[in-house]
Amino acid sequence: MLIDAALQLAAEGAEVSVREAARRAAVSPGAPFRHFPNRDALMAAVAGEAQRRFRAEIEKALGEAPAADPLGRFRAFGLAYLRWAMRNPAHFEIISTGRYFAHGSSAELTRDNAELIALTEQMLAEAAEQGLLPSADLKRIQIAGRALVYGFARMNLDGHFPRWGVEEGEVERMAEGVIDLFIAGIARR
Repeated sequence: MLIDAALQLAAEGAEVSVREAARRAAVSPGAPFRHFPNRDALMAAVAGEAQRRFRAEIEKALGEAPAADPLGRFRAFGLAYLRWAMRNPAHFEIISTGRYFAHGSSAELTRDNAELIALTEQMLAEAAEQGLLPSADLKRIQIAGRALVYGFARMNLDGHFPRWGVEEGEVERMAEGVIDLFIAGIARR
């Protein structure tokens, strides 16, 4: 309840405080402090929940992608990232910016992010081993892919697409096209 109330405050762009989250969750003002001694602890819990939901979306998409196709899995990962970010803008904002709390202070988030980075490294290494990538500079490809999906998600969250002529109902198709263009650009021809 308290985590949902804090998330709702963040979604509204309001200042998140333990007391206000308690008020919204209809619990006594002092009760949350037994679980969350301060705002950072509450926001770490909110971010942890957001990260778990994000991870579930990634794992679902990867489970549906062909295991023997590392670039297909890389594509599925990117699309899952974008779909999740577009459908969960408050969650995305919480886990992708330092606005709400210091991400490095959460061992759980740090570990999970490292695992996701390692997963993308593994997919790209497999693609290189299969001769699907012409470049041995997998770190640059990995960072470019991350910049692409993060930037696209940010553009969506910040409302940029209408000025680029992309209507709300077209954003997801545009995301697919942009990721496909990226993969076509990195793949061996």
